[in-house]
Amino acid sequence: MEEFRALWVSEDANGNFDRKIIVRKTTVLEEKGVLIKVSYSSLNYKDALSSTGNKGVTRRYPHTPGIDAAGTVEQSNSPDFKIGDPVIVTGYDLGMNTCGGFGGYINVPSGWVVPMPAGLSAEDSMTLGTAGFTAALAVHHLIRSGQKPDSGSILVTGASGGVGCLTVALLSVLGFEVIASTGKPGQHDLLKRLGAKTIIDRAEVDDKTNKALLKPRWSGAIDTAGGNILATVLKACAEHGNVASCGNVASPLLNTTVFPFILNGVNLLGVNSATTPMVLRKEIWLKLANEWKIPHLAAIRQVTSIDGLEDWIQRILKGEVAGRVVVRH
Repeated sequence: MEEFRALWVSEDANGNFDRKIIVRKTTVLEEKGVLIKVSYSSLNYKDALSSTGNKGVTRRYPHTPGIDAAGTVEQSNSPDFKIGDPVIVTGYDLGMNTCGGFGGYINVPSGWVVPMPAGLSAEDSMTLGTAGFTAALAVHHLIRSGQKPDSGSILVTGASGGVGCLTVALLSVLGFEVIASTGKPGQHDLLKRLGAKTIIDRAEVDDKTNKALLKPRWSGAIDTAGGNILATVLKACAEHGNVASCGNVASPLLNTTVFPFILNGVNLLGVNSATTPMVLRKEIWLKLANEWKIPHLAAIRQVTSIDGLEDWIQRILKGEVAGRVVVRH
C-alpha cells in the first residue's frame, strides 16, 4: 500500500463542484490489473471538462481526471508487464470514469497499457499524450489514403492548440508543406519553428458565402475544429484529397453538401484515438519514438505540478493555452 496525492473533484448536494488536492492510498483504487506509479501526465481540454463537472465526460463523482499517464509498473497480473516496466496509458476510459493521471497512481486493465518505446522519455511521451497520438493517427490515415508530400500542401486548423501544433510538427518532419490556420497571432513564430510554411488567419477557413464548392487551396487537411470550418476545409480541398476530422472545438455540427465528395472525390476520414486497436496503437507510438520523432517537443510544453493545475484548467477553458501542458508528479 502506497499513499499518493491526487486532484479530487467532488460534487455537493446542490450540484456544485469542488477541486482540491487530497492524499489517497493505492488500496482504494479499483483493481483492474496493472498498478502504475505515474511520473507524468498532461492537461487536455477533456480533462478541464471533467474537472469542472461535465457529465458528458465523467458520469460519477468524486473523481480524479487525467486522460494521459506515463510511469512505471508497480504491480501486474499480466504476463505482458513486470514491475519496473516503463509504460504509457492514453485513451480508453482513463480520466473519464476511471481515476486518471492527475493522481500519483492509476490502476488499469493490461489491455490499455502500451510499453514505453525505447528512445522516448516519460516527459516527452506526455508532451505528446493523447494530442500527439491523435495527430499521428490522423497523419497515418492521410498517408494510408494516398496522401504524399508531392501531392501538395496540407492544411492544419486550430494549429496553435495541442493537437494542431503537434500535427504541424509531425507533417513537417515527414516532408509535407504545411499551411497552419490559427486565430492567435502571437503563436505565428512558434508555428514557423515547428515547420509551418504558410500561416493563415482562422477567418480564411470560415467561409460564409454558402457556396457548395470553393477554389481549391490545399490538397488535404487535418481539422481539429469541426462546424463551418470543417465544411470550408472540405469545399476548398483539391480533387481526390483527404481530410481527417479529429476535433470539434468550433462545433460538433457539419452542414455541407455532398459535392466535395461526389464531384471532387474528397475523402473525409474519421479519427477516434480513444479506442484505437492495440496493434495500431503500439505501431503509432513506435513511430513517434523513431522515424516520426518530433524534435521540438521542449519548445511546445509548459510543465506544472498538480498544485498548479487549477490555473491551467481555467486557462484552457478560456482558450488561452497554446501548445501542451505537462503535469509532473
